[in-house]
Amino acid sequence: MESFLHKLKDITTFIFDVDGVLTDGSVFVTDSGEQSRAFNIKDGYALQLAVKCGYNVCAISGSRSKSAIYRLNSLGIQDVYMGTHTKSQRFKIYLEEKAIIATNVLYMGDDIPDLEVMKLAGLPVCPADAVEEIKAVSTYVSPYGGGKGCARDIIEKVLKVQDKWMSEQAYSW
Repeated sequence: MESFLHKLKDITTFIFDVDGVLTDGSVFVTDSGEQSRAFNIKDGYALQLAVKCGYNVCAISGSRSKSAIYRLNSLGIQDVYMGTHTKSQRFKIYLEEKAIIATNVLYMGDDIPDLEVMKLAGLPVCPADAVEEIKAVSTYVSPYGGGKGCARDIIEKVLKVQDKWMSEQAYSW
């Protein structure tokens, strides 16, 4: 556990998959074919706080959900890459564009499309309900499922280790 907590001290960047991490993976489809997803408000609080505290926060997803883009943008997350077929390639481009070192990146994924990119991140983590292959490469498995507080869990841990959790930014939403 000490080695895990030590790694949290160097995190400057959070990258999340969307479906199955920031949502529970459910997709609601209306009669007209519109799709929607449910996001956890506590995850949202932690995500916007990470942005306010100066962390790079990014989402990389294979989905093309416009509502997910809207939700993430409303939290202050501008780096949202939807419809990404090769997440590891987008990850490398993002790090290069932002001059980020991979060892400073926490990536949270839950399923096979996240496997290769998780091997590139300094700190690969996953929700409790991730598939076994993802759990096997994760340094930390949150006790919370996708869309059920796993993002809040890991962001809170990083911010606490870095003494930013109860910062001035924590009191404004």
